[in-house]
Amino acid sequence: MIIDAHQHFWDPVHADYPWMAAPELTPIRRAFAPADLAPLLKANGIDASIVVQCRSALEETEEFLRIARDSPFVVGVVGWVDLTDGWLGETLDRLRASPGGNKLVGIRHQVHDEPDPDWLLREDVQRGLTAVFAHDLAYDFLVRTPELPAAIATAQAFPHARFVLDHAAKPPIADGWSAEWADRIAALAACGNVWCKISGLATEAVWNDWDAERLFPFVEHAAKCFGEDRLIFGSDWPVCLLAGSYGEIKRALEACLAKLGRNAREKAFSVNAQQAYRLRG
Repeated sequence: MIIDAHQHFWDPVHADYPWMAAPELTPIRRAFAPADLAPLLKANGIDASIVVQCRSALEETEEFLRIARDSPFVVGVVGWVDLTDGWLGETLDRLRASPGGNKLVGIRHQVHDEPDPDWLLREDVQRGLTAVFAHDLAYDFLVRTPELPAAIATAQAFPHARFVLDHAAKPPIADGWSAEWADRIAALAACGNVWCKISGLATEAVWNDWDAERLFPFVEHAAKCFGEDRLIFGSDWPVCLLAGSYGEIKRALEACLAKLGRNAREKAFSVNAQQAYRLRG
């Protein structure tokens, strides 16, 4: 099963997405639904996808679970919950029992939008993460370089939990190489319980001036840190459309992974996502 482990659905007419307000995001400020993604997956040889949260709303998680129930190609949902909710265990039980709840595989919060880079280390957040892991769910780190120290400490605090680093922590590709980014994701990878999504990289480059060759040093470094068993492919559709088509993004990442060897490419497109999210079937 070939898996796109990171894609989104949204409709700005019916919900608010604060991060989408910037003028340069106008091209993607419209509805994107399963019917839009399905033909792209088929055209690019992708069998299944994991839909990932876009806004801090429990209603979105419930909506994504219903979509997963009704869309056979959606094999997992990484949703949002309030990690500071004192009744989070009950909330997760209710989500699991809701329509499509069997496809809830992970939780994510937009940590890089929090003003405190140590937000993950707050006592109430750590308590919430305990509830997430008690329900056998993975947790996606949506962080940039400044939040990586807190992510490292969190991965160390929960050595038996499963974490997935989104977008390789968004390296500043447009600005050039960052030693600080490189050192910090190496430290995160050393925890051993973190997978890394090779996703969202083209939109961290100059949108109209990038190619696989420019992305490769960042993919190569992630591969050196995480190894071939912990790299995961994700398109980041439809955000990726700011920089290229679904096919262009997929082919570029496939070319980067192919340079690392056949095993690295095949595992990143399949088994690694299955193991990180404990996908069934």
